[in-house]
Amino acid sequence: MTRDQSTIWLVALCLGLSLLVASAHAEENVFRPEAGKFPPLDKAHAYRGELVFVDHANRRGSIRVEGMGVFRMNDPHPFAMLPYGMVRYHGAPADLRDIPLGTMLHVRAFLPPDPKTSAVPVLPINNKDKDANHRRGIGIFPAENHVLLLEDEPSHCLREGHVWKLKELEIKNHEGTLIASRESKNGTEGKTSEETLSFDAATRVWRGRKCLRIEHLIADGIWPTEGKKALGGQSVQLGITWKPTLGGVFTRFHISDIWLDDAAMQNAAMQQTELHKAFIRGRWMPAWIDAVEYGKFGRAAVTATLFGGMDASLYAEFSKGTAALMNGVENTLKHTEGGTAGPTQMAARGKLLDVTQLPGNAPLGSSGIQIRFETDLITEGMRPTRIVKVRPNSWPDVHLPREEYLGNGASNIDERFPTPAIFPNY
Repeated sequence: MTRDQSTIWLVALCLGLSLLVASAHAEENVFRPEAGKFPPLDKAHAYRGELVFVDHANRRGSIRVEGMGVFRMNDPHPFAMLPYGMVRYHGAPADLRDIPLGTMLHVRAFLPPDPKTSAVPVLPINNKDKDANHRRGIGIFPAENHVLLLEDEPSHCLREGHVWKLKELEIKNHEGTLIASRESKNGTEGKTSEETLSFDAATRVWRGRKCLRIEHLIADGIWPTEGKKALGGQSVQLGITWKPTLGGVFTRFHISDIWLDDAAMQNAAMQQTELHKAFIRGRWMPAWIDAVEYGKFGRAAVTATLFGGMDASLYAEFSKGTAALMNGVENTLKHTEGGTAGPTQMAARGKLLDVTQLPGNAPLGSSGIQIRFETDLITEGMRPTRIVKVRPNSWPDVHLPREEYLGNGASNIDERFPTPAIFPNY
């Protein structure tokens, strides 16, 4: 090897080592959620996109993330819900299965807590800063793909205290565009940018408990049959989706629903709330284990924190002295001990010794409610930081569909991340 070759090799080695050190240093300074701790919302990465795929049983899916380029060209980006991750739809608690494909969603997400067990691809930590190409732009494949909060447009606006203000309408043949801006409801924010949104004859218009069509607004003389009309900043809530747009428009979103008044929005939220309450009563309340006090012959007292985002009436059904069941679940919230007879057969049985409201404001993902559960036969899945599900005895004992539980204690990774073999051969 010549002196020049040795020098080149040494420089390359030093450069490689410096990159490794820089990479290790960068990893040390990134934030990842920890088991047993609810991550702060202000450390989450925020983005928005269209829901294009849902694997509801594994609490994951794909979102076409909005960037600076041509929206339709952005590849769907996989995401997974954190065990305590919350979904909100129409201003109410929801499950992924409740949200129609095409809905635009606001996302607050983190890096995978444990890359080795991530249910979706693990990406370089700086992936949100990479430019996909000149037509798609930066930020459409963030490594922060483990979601704490997933919410549709009205849920986001209600939480943030925003409304959409309608400025101008243009219509022909029951379709057209609205110029609108998302603004603070109390008017405390400064000037906001206007956005052009499309609508069509399928757009639903809600007033009180009534569902109207665009043609009804026209028949009542509220909207013109054709042409433009100033709307004077009318305050509404909007359901926003995306669909292909005529005229070579790079990024234009579509209005699926217009809620004209608070009563209409509250009615939609109540309907979604009732749907989700029935879902949780059948699938049990998720929580994680804070501590276990072991007794003799399998007896134990388990302290657990119930996850957040549910309707208050569900939490009210957890009270001191209530008979209850507790079962271990996987991070996707699938029951790991249940089998064909349902989780009730293998769950630990006992009663609630205490139900405590923890002091201070509960972080997002937590209910702030801690329970102490006593059982005479603790199961393997009930250990500190592990995820469980709990149900009072008064909740229905239903048998879950096959895709919503893991057989044999989740010993086979193909059950956690299903392969094409899950599809039957006809």
